[in-house]
Amino acid sequence: MRHVEIYTQWGCPYCVRAKALLDSKGVEYVEYDVTMDSKKRAEMVERKPGARTVPQIFIDGVPYGGCDDIHALDAQGKLDPALGL
Repeated sequence: MRHVEIYTQWGCPYCVRAKALLDSKGVEYVEYDVTMDSKKRAEMVERKPGARTVPQIFIDGVPYGGCDDIHALDAQGKLDPALGL
């Protein structure tokens, strides 16, 4: 299984949906809450230039986008291979 990281914000329904998808697949991930952490938010933008919204999901350091992006990959059958499942 790959190293998965997700940047989230408190109260974000898209973050909840993205984490639910990962949870449903049994994927362990590291969550970074950027709600009150400007350094983590800056880190997120540095890792994915132009990122303004959460969640932002990284698999083995590669940015995969947000909630809609990983749900679209899942619908195409491409998320499981990306996660190493």
